[in-house]
Amino acid sequence: MRIADIVVICAYLVLLPCVTLALSRRGGAQDFLSAHHDLPWWAICLSLVATETSTLTFISVPGVGYTGGLVFAGLAGGYLIGRVVVAAWFLPLYARGAMTSAYQYLGERFGPRLQQVASGAFLATRLVAEGVRLLAGMLPLVWLLAQAGIPIGRAGLLCIIMAATLAYTMLGGLRAVVWSDTIQLALYLFGAVFCVVLLWPGMAGGGWHAAAMSGHLALFHHLGVRNALADPFTPLAALLGGAILSVASHGTDQLMVQRLLAAGSLRSARAALVGSAVLVGLLFGLLSLIGVQLWVAHGGASLGQLGLHGPDDLFPRFIATGLPAGFAGLLVAGVLSATMGSLSATLNAMAGVLLTDFGPAPGRLFERIAGGLRLSGGPLAAARLATLFWAGALIVCALLLGHSDRSAVIIGLTVAGWSYGPTLGAFLFGMIAPRATARDAMAGLLAGLIGMAAFMETAQVFGWRIAFPWLVPLGVIVMLLAAWLSMVLGGARRAVPILDK
Repeated sequence: MRIADIVVICAYLVLLPCVTLALSRRGGAQDFLSAHHDLPWWAICLSLVATETSTLTFISVPGVGYTGGLVFAGLAGGYLIGRVVVAAWFLPLYARGAMTSAYQYLGERFGPRLQQVASGAFLATRLVAEGVRLLAGMLPLVWLLAQAGIPIGRAGLLCIIMAATLAYTMLGGLRAVVWSDTIQLALYLFGAVFCVVLLWPGMAGGGWHAAAMSGHLALFHHLGVRNALADPFTPLAALLGGAILSVASHGTDQLMVQRLLAAGSLRSARAALVGSAVLVGLLFGLLSLIGVQLWVAHGGASLGQLGLHGPDDLFPRFIATGLPAGFAGLLVAGVLSATMGSLSATLNAMAGVLLTDFGPAPGRLFERIAGGLRLSGGPLAAARLATLFWAGALIVCALLLGHSDRSAVIIGLTVAGWSYGPTLGAFLFGMIAPRATARDAMAGLLAGLIGMAAFMETAQVFGWRIAFPWLVPLGVIVMLLAAWLSMVLGGARRAVPILDK
């Protein structure tokens, strides 16, 4: 990596917070968490894609493309189906209630306790999942910077990135997060296109034919009895499992729903949501194609033959050694963009859930702390301190997490599978069971969360391979069965006559 690359990286870290804050109109606490519901649909669309495509996506998908072809692009088909379902059935629920949190629906339907349990599951999931994302994102960045002669530890780099992200997240709130996401997505989308164009000539002279004959141009893996549950890229897992996963992530996860609730109208929210599915499919396709092109360029050599430990090492090495001066820095800035985009979104969403779904106590606590620190602003200061609190928690969580031989993007999606299914089940239960009580929903949600945790731990101990798209449907089934059983038992108890003595 050359001087030009270092200049590009430094310029990005300095200019992004400045440009983002210039585009953001700063207001009170409500604007900090919901942007006054007046953001344009196209900006929300880009923000959704930037949020869900973290460093894991940018680094890992080319590696998956190298070994498995265009299968991640096939997964996007299921994502599109799921988002159409969310646009048709979930968004109207939120629009009618003028909500700022997805879990407010559960509070209105079943009471505040269920809302808080679902919110707590969201916070726990986001803490661990974003910790995995941060840890995975630091490894290639540390390596890339070391190649440039900039030795820096993982903890030091993590603190630098967190500080740069907090610079605009704490000051500008959701509005700043959305505009920064827009800039960041444009940056790494351009980087992906540039890599495809750079590698395109290498596909001539039989490259496309070789990729097709090896199955690298297929959108799905073949479905068989042995891989029906273990392979996430069969048509059934990608389209059905991926659709249910997308309903959970974009219909019940505050990380995504918060952006949709910032739209000016239901129509705008729907346009942003469906448009994001098309755009994420394009991005998955580009990143997967980079992997296929690198496979052709290396003559189909295995990762081991290239001296790589795993698929996540492929793209960082190409960035460091295969790009012209300046463009390597641009791609590193793209990796930084992916990291900071998902990080800023997570911080703002977690602060919003803490202050919205757990009553007034957290807000009052942070306001007292702000008063003790002589910070003015009342609720706005509380929102900023809540953001700072979660930043510290994420740093600690990321540094405590260990390593794994599996692809980081798969780990991140698997962690999310713990709470996505039971939470989606609670939403569906509220929609399809008008006579259901809060007790039934709570029994189902707790059984789903505990059951999924036990299942995932058991699967790890015994080596069971369950593809991440199937974790969400499994969680939904467990939750609905437990809730239905509670309804049946409750109905039986109510049906027993009480005899007067």
